[in-house]
Amino acid sequence: MELGIPELLIILVIVIVLFGPGRLAKVMGELGNGLKSFKDGLAPAADEPEQDARTNAQ
Repeated sequence: MELGIPELLIILVIVIVLFGPGRLAKVMGELGNGLKSFKDGLAPAADEPEQDARTNAQ
């Protein structure tokens, strides 16, 4: 079962009616900030072996 454009629009309208446009914008902003923090948290973990190699070389 696939969701098409009409189904997604109906879901969007229901969500806007339930939460209101102001609260929905706030929730989406917080979700975006959370995803950005998650990605930033993963980035240093990928760089750690390079930093260890530089420290050992010095």
